Amino acid sequence: MDTTDISRELHLTVANEDYLECMVRLEREGAQGEGIRSVDIAQQLNVSKASVNKAVTVLKEQGLVEQSHYGKVVLTDAGRAQGNAVWYRHRLLRTFLIQELGVPFERADSEACMMEHAVSEDTMQRWLSYLENQGIEVVED
Repeated sequence: MDTTDISRELHLTVANEDYLECMVRLEREGAQGEGIRSVDIAQQLNVSKASVNKAVTVLKEQGLVEQSHYGKVVLTDAGRAQGNAVWYRHRLLRTFLIQELGVPFERADSEACMMEHAVSEDTMQRWLSYLENQGIEVVED
């Protein structure tokens, strides 16, 4: 499975992108800048806290998150930008599947999650331009 151009440059895996997307979503639900608890990430992604700790270590090495010893995880500007990009692709794809193809929400959400990692930045930008020209706007959650 292909990842976006930026993710390739950062050597991000699909799982890394999912962690960043999850953190952006959790950050939006809480107070931005105060950090995200590892246990909340684990619950959201249905993974173990140990898996979260491994992912956070990798993301810290790449400068995408910061975390004091066993403290809350804080997205850096670069991490937030990448997480927002993944979340935006997810919403765009989900909106298209629901509005244009009539796919039920749950399936569209699940399939958008798989598709968001496979489409290059160039293709995504072309698709976005096409959808905007068609009058389709991304639905916010």
